[in-house]
Amino acid sequence: MIEIGAVLVHEELIKENFVCNLNKCKGACCLEGDSGAPLDAAELDILNEIYPKVKPFMTDKGIATIEKNGTYVTDFEGDYTTPCVDVNKECAYVIWENGITKCAIEKAYENGAINWQKPISCHLYPIRITKYPEFDVLNYDRWSICSPACSFGNELKVHVYQFLKGPLIRKYGEEWYQELEEQVSDI
Repeated sequence: MIEIGAVLVHEELIKENFVCNLNKCKGACCLEGDSGAPLDAAELDILNEIYPKVKPFMTDKGIATIEKNGTYVTDFEGDYTTPCVDVNKECAYVIWENGITKCAIEKAYENGAINWQKPISCHLYPIRITKYPEFDVLNYDRWSICSPACSFGNELKVHVYQFLKGPLIRKYGEEWYQELEEQVSDI
């Protein structure tokens, strides 16, 4: 583990390669899983606030799910997540463009309707954050549906932390990311 401030970074994020290859996986991470995308408590009010502006970008099934269950739900472990259209099916915020999943929240952001890009857990994937009272631990979430991303990352020689530079800066700041790069260069 690499310690940067109050964050422990698992070495796999430094050693393993990863670049999303949406042409191969079609965004399957937004369609499969045990529950929706994990949410921070601070994101719940944001979802409620932006929903009216995101709604025009959503599918009818996604809207029906939100209208029935809310902009977020509590999963089987008691954690906040995005709602799913059906059990273990796509996130309610999923839309499709050219056969590839996209996020309606991110689409609203790209179109200037909102100023929040998407839940940080989605932006950081395949990094998952385990929160403790005094620190966060960043882990690499290995999932077979991401094997095209691993192959693509190997081909391009891009490490997980490099691929996710923007989301890591969004979460922890520019100085934190610079310190990560400095520590990695010493390894």
